[in-house]
Amino acid sequence: MVEYTGWRKSTRSSNTSNADCVECRQTWRKSTRSNNTANSDCVEARNTAAGFQVRDSKLGHDSPVFDLGAADFTSLLRATRRS
Repeated sequence: MVEYTGWRKSTRSSNTSNADCVECRQTWRKSTRSNNTANSDCVEARNTAAGFQVRDSKLGHDSPVFDLGAADFTSLLRATRRS
């Protein structure tokens, strides 16, 4: 099952009743290192306009979501490769 966030309206859409609007939603991507076992450490990430968000996939919607800039997300990926 693919999990989606809520719909997000384009910032260029005006608030008039007949405005041309574009909406999209983003999916969470699970780490390729997650091996689908009950005790695996799983992280999901998605990109945003401001950078990236990460969360614990085992908690799903109940997981806290951490906002990271591109440089911080890159540092996180580098740190995980060393472990």
